[in-house]
Amino acid sequence: MGGYSTHDMRNIALVGHAGSGKTTLVESLLYTAGAISAAGSVERGSTVSDFDPMERELQHSLDASVCHLMHGGRRINLIDTPGYPDFAGRAISVLPAVETAALVVNAQSGIERVTETLMEVATRRKLCRMIIVNRIDAPDADLPALLRHIQTKFGGTCLPINLPLADGSGVADCYFAPAGGETAFSSVESAHTRLIDQVVEVDEALMEVYLEQGQELDPAQLHDPFEQALREGHLIPVCFVSARTGAGIPQLLDIFSRLMPDPSEGNPPPFLRGEGADAAPIEVVPDRGRHVVAHVFKVVVDPFVGRVGFFRIHQGTVTPDSRLFIGDGRKPFKVAHLLEPQGRDSRECVIGIPGDIRAVSKVDEIHFDAVLHDSHDEDMLHLKSMDCPPAMFGLAVEPIRRGDEQKLSEALNKLDAEDPCLRVEHRASLNETVLLGMGDLHLRVVLERMKAKFNVEVKTHPPSIAYRETITTGTEGHYRHKKQTGGAGQFGEVSIRVAPLERGAGFEFVDKVVGGAIPGQFIPAIEKGVRQVIESGAIAGFPMQDVRVEVYDGKHHSVDSKEIAFSTAGRKAFLDAVSKAKPIVLEPIVKLRVTAPNLNMGDITGDVSGMRGMINGTEALPGNRVEITAQVPLSELENYQSRLKSMTGGEGAYTVEFSHYDPVPPRTQQTLVKAFKPSDEG
Repeated sequence: MGGYSTHDMRNIALVGHAGSGKTTLVESLLYTAGAISAAGSVERGSTVSDFDPMERELQHSLDASVCHLMHGGRRINLIDTPGYPDFAGRAISVLPAVETAALVVNAQSGIERVTETLMEVATRRKLCRMIIVNRIDAPDADLPALLRHIQTKFGGTCLPINLPLADGSGVADCYFAPAGGETAFSSVESAHTRLIDQVVEVDEALMEVYLEQGQELDPAQLHDPFEQALREGHLIPVCFVSARTGAGIPQLLDIFSRLMPDPSEGNPPPFLRGEGADAAPIEVVPDRGRHVVAHVFKVVVDPFVGRVGFFRIHQGTVTPDSRLFIGDGRKPFKVAHLLEPQGRDSRECVIGIPGDIRAVSKVDEIHFDAVLHDSHDEDMLHLKSMDCPPAMFGLAVEPIRRGDEQKLSEALNKLDAEDPCLRVEHRASLNETVLLGMGDLHLRVVLERMKAKFNVEVKTHPPSIAYRETITTGTEGHYRHKKQTGGAGQFGEVSIRVAPLERGAGFEFVDKVVGGAIPGQFIPAIEKGVRQVIESGAIAGFPMQDVRVEVYDGKHHSVDSKEIAFSTAGRKAFLDAVSKAKPIVLEPIVKLRVTAPNLNMGDITGDVSGMRGMINGTEALPGNRVEITAQVPLSELENYQSRLKSMTGGEGAYTVEFSHYDPVPPRTQQTLVKAFKPSDEG
C-alpha cells in the first residue's frame, strides 16, 4: 500500500468494444505481475473485475471496475470498462480518473464502433492514448492489414512499439532493445527508426543530436520527449498481445511502467471555477501538501453497505480522519474508512496521495461527478462536463405489487445515482414514470438489478420516445392572475418575451424588469412557473428546450401579491407566448451504424430509406463486409434488430448514437398534440 510516490503511479483505463478481451487482459496483467495467484476466466465467472452476477451470466462487463498491481516499482491502477454500446457512458465516465486511455482492439474484429467513440472522447479530453491489439494468436487475424486500418482510421501517429512474432508466440521489442526475431510483418529496425523519428520531432535540440551527429539515443534521453509526444497526440503507441496465452504481457507491463505518463506528466485535468460563461480554468497540481481536490467518477449503492463513492485524488492528501466537503456543501463529512479497491474487494488504507484511486462508504450525500475538497477555497470547483451520450430509449414502469410505489421510487433514485447515463422522469401529464437509457439491454440490466438488489418488480410499457418541444419564432405573452376568496387575495401580472435558441442550447431565463414593476423577490417564482411548463411541455406533454424567456414587465399589489400568484402568472404568460410562437415537436435523430456482409448492402440501404433515414456513407471492411452509416429517427427503429437479423441471416450488427433533434412530420405532431391532455392548474 505504501512505498510509492505520485511519480511512481500510472493510471490507465482499458476501453474498447465488447469482445475485445479487456477483462481477460486485466486478469493476465494481474497474474503476470503477481497481484493474484491464479488467472480467472470470463467463462467461469472467476475474474477480479467482472464480479457482478449479471456480468458473470452475460460474460461481459456492465460497469467499470478498479484494480491495481505493482511492476518494476511502479503502482499501476487499471480500470476495466464495459464495451457494449449501451454501456459506453460508463466507460466515458471514468476517463477523468486516468492519464492514459488504452484502446483494446480485437485482432479478428478490428476497429468497432465503441472503440471509435472512446478514441474520439479521449482525444477531446486530451488524454494520452495507446492501442493494444489483442488476440494476436487468432489463426484468421490479418495483423498487417489491421495496423494499416488503424493508421487510416486514427492517423499516422499510430506506430508499433513492438511487433508480433511470425508464430504469434510472443512479440519483438521495437523501442527498449530492438533486435532480431522474425515478425509477422515489417522489421524491428524500421519500426524502431520510425518511432524515434516521431519522438524526436517534438524536441529540436535532441533531433539535431540524432540527425546531424548520427548519435544513437537511449530510452532515458527519450523519456521527456516521449511523454511530450503522448501529451500532444504526436504519438499513439501500438502494441500487440494475446491475453489468453500471455504473449506480449510482460512487455506490456514494461510499457505501462516505463513509458506511460505519471500524474505529473499527463495533461492536467480540466477543472473550472464558476458556471456558464463565467467559468474559468483552475490549475490543480499533484502536490500532496496542498488542499485536497478529488473527483468522484463512480458511485455504487449497495442495500447492505450503503453508498460507495470511488474518487481520484488530483491534489492534496486524504487520510481516515480527513474532513471533506462535497461540492459547494457547507457541512463536511469525516472519512471514517478510506478504501483501496481491487475489483469487488476493498481493503482499508491509511493514506491517499495525488494519483491514488480511493473509495469511501456510507456517505449518503456523495454523488457522481462531485468534487471533494477540504477547504472552502475550492468551492464552486467542478470538472469540465463529461461527454456522456444522452439517454434516448424509454420504458414506462409501474410496480407489479400495489403499495410498492414508494419502494419503486427509492430503488430508481438509487440506480439513477449509480449510472451517469440513466435518467428517471416523472411525467405528470401522462401520470407515468419513465426510465431513459442507452438502449434495450441497458434498461433490461437496470430492471434486473432493481429486482435482485431492491426486490422491486415492475410492469413495463412499450418504449417511449424522448420527444421534445420548442418554438420557432419570437413573440410576447401576458397574464394577470387575480383571485379573491374572502380573505387575502392573490395578484400577479407578468409580461414576457420568448425567442428560440439554436438547437441544443437548452433554456435561458432573463430578468429585464426595471423600475420595480415586479419586486425582485417574486422573479424566482415567475421562473418557477415557467420551468413547470419547460418540464411538462406546452403542446404535447414533452419537455421544452432551446427557448429564451425574458420577463420585462408586470404589476404587483402591496397586499395580495404572493409567490404563488406570480408562479401561476409566469406559467400562464409563458403558455400564452408559446401558443403564438409557432411551437413544434422535435424527435431524436440517431446515428445508425450497420455492419453486414457486402451482399446485404442493397437491402439495408433500402430499409433505411423506408425509415425516413438518410445514408451518410459506406466503408469497406475486411472479410467482405461493409459498414453503412446513416441518420434515422429513433421512433423508426422499433424492432430493427429482428429486421436486420432477417435481412442478413443473423450476420448483421448495428449501433446507435444520439445525433440531434429535428421537427417531427406534421401528421405525427397532430397525433401527439391531440393525445395530450394538459392538467388545469391554477
